[in-house]
Amino acid sequence: MDNMLFVVGGAVAIAVAAFLLGWFLNSKVGKNSIETAKNSIEVAKEKSKSIIEDAEKEAKHLKREKLLEVKDEWLKKKQEFDVDVNAKKQKLQNHEKQLETREENLEKKFEVVTQKEKDIKIAEKNVATQKQELDRKHSELDNLIVEQNVRLEKTAGLTSEEAKKMLMENMINKAKTDAAQSVKEIRDQAKVDAKKESQKIVVQAIQRTAVDHSVESTVSVVQIQNDEMKGRIIGREGRNIRAFEAATGVDVIVDDTPEAVILSAFDQFRREVARISLERLISDGRIHPARIEEVVAKVQSELDEEIQKEGENTIIQLGLHGVHIELVKHIGKMKYRSSYGQNLLQHSIEVAYLTGIMAAELGFDTNLARRAGLLHDVGKTIDRNVEGPHALLGYDLTKKYNEHPIVVNAVGSHHEDIEMEHPIAALVQAADAISGARPGARREPLESYVKRLENLETLAKSFEGVAKTYAIQAGREVRVVVEPDKVDDVFADRLANDIAAKIQEEMEYPGQIKVTVIRELRKIAYAK
Repeated sequence: MDNMLFVVGGAVAIAVAAFLLGWFLNSKVGKNSIETAKNSIEVAKEKSKSIIEDAEKEAKHLKREKLLEVKDEWLKKKQEFDVDVNAKKQKLQNHEKQLETREENLEKKFEVVTQKEKDIKIAEKNVATQKQELDRKHSELDNLIVEQNVRLEKTAGLTSEEAKKMLMENMINKAKTDAAQSVKEIRDQAKVDAKKESQKIVVQAIQRTAVDHSVESTVSVVQIQNDEMKGRIIGREGRNIRAFEAATGVDVIVDDTPEAVILSAFDQFRREVARISLERLISDGRIHPARIEEVVAKVQSELDEEIQKEGENTIIQLGLHGVHIELVKHIGKMKYRSSYGQNLLQHSIEVAYLTGIMAAELGFDTNLARRAGLLHDVGKTIDRNVEGPHALLGYDLTKKYNEHPIVVNAVGSHHEDIEMEHPIAALVQAADAISGARPGARREPLESYVKRLENLETLAKSFEGVAKTYAIQAGREVRVVVEPDKVDDVFADRLANDIAAKIQEEMEYPGQIKVTVIRELRKIAYAK
């Protein structure tokens, strides 16, 4: 509309300008040019009329276009408004349905609560009735006790105080007699156990010569600076982690553990190669398949050299000489082997020392004894693809590299796979048993551990008056809960000693077991 007015105004302005121009020309040219001016004015009028008509047409055209645009805009707004209204209607309907559902749930809950209130009232009435009955029975019981005491006093001819005094004197005399008998039994038992205790002391002294060792697990943890490094270790579509696992033979576990990657494998040597390689790759920052293979090969070569040095250091530590270079390498491999959770190299060194000490006491060659003790489990370092008992594999290996016949026989016979030919073989077998059986040396199998806990609880529960038993502290303590009406405080102490004695007599266990007897009497009352 504004454009149309603008066009009309322009046309009027042009017409006025044409008129003024004609008038000016008429005044200048003079009378002689009047006719010419008139003609010009007519032409100007015609032009202005034409311009005005064109402007009116253009204005109508623009008006029609603007009306169409306004109509389209109105339709668009109307559609948006309709969509918005429909959405709000749908949302309102959903809210109405939710409110109806909640109202139904509230009604159901109200019914449940009402029913529970009725049940509680009924229960309160029952409790009140039972309390009244219980009070009546307590009153009757008190009367019966009084009557019974009077009858007992008449029958015995003693007052309650006199009877109590007599009973206490009898109990004191009995306790003194029992104490004296117990002291005598303890002294006799001490004499019997003296020899056993001395043997234990000797064994403990031998164990003090053993070196410390650590239990190797089946996983290694590699610390990383941030969790973004996990993505680089995995690589695009997992190509880095696949290449690493293929090169090392170790499973790489990348989970939600913060700032850590777990390496899992039974072969400790492979796991150590993988751990050092991964740490170097993370430090270097270049992680791709080619670099992974290069680093793993280099680390493996370095560890092979370390194994050789470890074997040589062990030979020097034990004062041995003349050991074949291949056997030295197998000794070094023991560092990355374990037996029932016990490090094989530390176990073998421990057996070597024990065998040497016992051989010295018996007058045998200590060098041969230590040599046999060190090599007794060398068969466990042979490739797992070779089948057969480790004692016989070690027998073949030591025989191949020209070890002394006594050493070869001791290695092959320490599990009685072949016949023992020299006392040193028996010493190796004994030292192996001592090193593996001492408390804490090896892990206890899960089945035997669970069975031991079950036996401990069953044994404690076999006593009269015991209600419940709980083995805690990994079997180093047993909690015994007794029935307070059957076991008093005095008998609880005796019960603890009896249970401890039976455990010591019938069970085998490392260390000691603490027996705790719990007697608890609860009284409950309600304030209303």
